Amino acid sequence: MRTRDPEAKKKQLFEAALAEFAEFGLAGARVDRLAERAGISPGLVYSFYKGKSELYDALFEDIVELTVSSVPIDADHLPEYAGALHDIGTQHPDVVRFLAWYYLERREGTQHASVAEAMAEKVSAIRAAQERGTVTGELSAERILALVLTLANMWQQAGEDVPALVPAASRREVVVQAVAKLVNP
Repeated sequence: MRTRDPEAKKKQLFEAALAEFAEFGLAGARVDRLAERAGISPGLVYSFYKGKSELYDALFEDIVELTVSSVPIDADHLPEYAGALHDIGTQHPDVVRFLAWYYLERREGTQHASVAEAMAEKVSAIRAAQERGTVTGELSAERILALVLTLANMWQQAGEDVPALVPAASRREVVVQAVAKLVNP
């Protein structure tokens, strides 16, 4: 007799959803194909979520939570933080691709409490580091965070031509050095 494990099925579903959405985006993804990837029935997908749009948003929230918890900000060491974010993007290209699709398809009027909360905490940490004198005060904490996040992810989002300018083995070092020049007082 098989035991049911809904959490295991949900994990399989998220892994399959990540692959499907990373490849096709929300508009091109199909629930039947997604279910097949997960090894579950399409009906089971609908028992967890009302449809692929709700699953898409749930996957986004899961990725945000996982990223925030696995790479906590250390505002006194922003170059290393940027390097760690770069590493995550390099190790998980499907996540980067999913996020690119997500921001293309959900751009209009979509705000997420989890993202806003994470950003507010990071801005607060950077402000505190600025007050301690470990981060430059020449730019606002918000601008520093935006630049750090952009630099950390630039290789994954630049298409093929820009990354070709710098060997893959040197890209992390470029990120860390650029952030150091940006934030050091």
